[in-house]
Amino acid sequence: MGVNSNRAEDFSSQDTTLRITTESVMPGMEIHKVCLPPKKTTLQKLKQRLGEIFFPDDPLYRFKNRTWCKKLLLGLQFLFPIFQWGPEYSLKLLRSDTISGLTIASLAIPQGISYAKLANLPPIVGLYSSFVPPLIYSILGSSRHLGVGPVSIASLVMGSMLSETVSPHDEPILYLKLAFTATFFAGLFQASLGFLRLGFVIDFLSKATLVGFMAGAAVIVSLQQLKGLLGIVHFTTKMQFIPVISSVFKHRNEWSWQTIVVGFSFLVFLLTSRHISMKRPKLFWVSAAAPLTSVILSTLLVFCLKLKSHKISVIGYLPKGLNPPSANMLSFSGPDLALAIKTGIVTGILSLTEGIAVGRTFAALKNYQVDGNKEMMAIGLMNMAGSCSSCYVTTGSFSRSAVNYNAGAQTAVSNIIMSTAVLVTLLFLMPLFYYTPNVILGAIIITAVIGLIDYQAAYRLWKVDKLDFLACACSFFGVLFISVPLGLGIAVVVSVFKILLHVTRPNTLIMGNIRGTNTYQCLGRYKEASRVPSFLILAIESPIYFANSTYLQERILRWIREEEDWIKANNEGALKCVILDMTAVTAIDTSGIDLVRELRKMLEKRSFQLVLANPVGSVMEKLHQSKTLDSFGLNGIYLTVGEAVADISALWKSQP
Repeated sequence: MGVNSNRAEDFSSQDTTLRITTESVMPGMEIHKVCLPPKKTTLQKLKQRLGEIFFPDDPLYRFKNRTWCKKLLLGLQFLFPIFQWGPEYSLKLLRSDTISGLTIASLAIPQGISYAKLANLPPIVGLYSSFVPPLIYSILGSSRHLGVGPVSIASLVMGSMLSETVSPHDEPILYLKLAFTATFFAGLFQASLGFLRLGFVIDFLSKATLVGFMAGAAVIVSLQQLKGLLGIVHFTTKMQFIPVISSVFKHRNEWSWQTIVVGFSFLVFLLTSRHISMKRPKLFWVSAAAPLTSVILSTLLVFCLKLKSHKISVIGYLPKGLNPPSANMLSFSGPDLALAIKTGIVTGILSLTEGIAVGRTFAALKNYQVDGNKEMMAIGLMNMAGSCSSCYVTTGSFSRSAVNYNAGAQTAVSNIIMSTAVLVTLLFLMPLFYYTPNVILGAIIITAVIGLIDYQAAYRLWKVDKLDFLACACSFFGVLFISVPLGLGIAVVVSVFKILLHVTRPNTLIMGNIRGTNTYQCLGRYKEASRVPSFLILAIESPIYFANSTYLQERILRWIREEEDWIKANNEGALKCVILDMTAVTAIDTSGIDLVRELRKMLEKRSFQLVLANPVGSVMEKLHQSKTLDSFGLNGIYLTVGEAVADISALWKSQP
């Protein structure tokens, strides 16, 4: 049996390839080259790394090898997607978009009024927010099915955060100023993330934490609507479970049976229509038309029977006309500026997360792509423009988008049609809402947010990942019993903690050989895998950083101690070699390099050989530049675990 006596050349040479012979050391086994990556300057490495971080999709690829005229046209299409589909627009598409636009308008009008009340804003602001932002999104947005407008979660968060400091009843003008200013900062934050391509920031809100957060917020929102459904006048402004329930029973003397009958009757009607549409998707129009139908019927009921005198409160006067300019109401100074910025950032993150998730969901159903960074800029710019035209935070709504999709929307023109319908309402139909009872708004809100309680997703989290379920539960109970902003903060902290846990405590496992093959897999996972005599083969499944280098050293030494105990208990051959499979070690820093050095020295003192198998290019390069590889000698690094075992075994057998 041949022995490879010249597996690698001097590591300090200028050649970037560590040469080995191709002499077979065992039947069917060759020892391959272990190469360094091609040499690059620091500037080239930095350029490549920044490109991978900020431009993973290479957005400029379409501009390569194009004429200047073509580049100009592509640039317009890139910045304004309407130029992409506009030239091919047809009457057939207009027909589909008109039907879907009018359908979502029937949902957007009552939802806009309801969500504005949820944010403690005048109801008319909700309609304003369903007019201007959709127009801007139709020009800048890349989703064909996203229905834009106010959403429940952002409305709840804005209302709860601002009302903690400023009372919307005692200081309505200041509250309105802060709401518009927070909307401006939300848009500025969103557009900045998109322009700087920092979309990964919103990824800190994991799916698990969002499931818990939205469920908790939905419960709180629903409980808050008991004020309207029961006809209570004096109700707590707090957004926690215990104060809300206490307030409901504390003011039992204010309950109005007329309000309860009307409210719960329409709530049953709305929930039934929602259930019908969920069971039979072709009947989507039932749940889409139900809110507006409820508003019309309840308004007629109150008007005809004059139930206002029987303790059923109504919306009252709503001004007609277009959105008044509100740029003069933006406040960039004063003691409440920090509150506006904080509220803007929190609502901006939540609305951005929801909008992009909804857009990508429906894009996947129709097999087209939504550019996340472009969506951030579109949503951000429409909120900045909205803050100057009496609008508050808006984004893509799942309920409106689902109706838009099921109604057959083909392009963003459906948002233009919806805005046109809202415009007609603002100009001519506002007096008709005078007798609309507030109780119906509460019923509409409950019906809308109840879908945010995704118990099936929580059950899947429990079955698949207990740590994800813990994050979900923490955010749910944080929102429910502490506060909405702190609940969101808990969600972020839990998400970051999970990341840190994975980074600082990476997975390591002991590997064995699958009998009759050259494959090595986890001993605990594969029953057919067995230990290789005199070898301990360990796999590290994470980058090696300063944060986990100490842990890895302790864990590897423990593996060695446990292996020695196993050998002693089973009367096996002595341990001679420790192989680290570095296939999954995607990066290493100076602390990780020090770990490799110290580990080799410690094992050498105990007469053990340390071998590295399949280090990736960047890891190989750093080990070479730090001259760490010099100490490993000719038999210290291999392309695969199988080649390492074969070559070292052959070397041992050739020795006396």
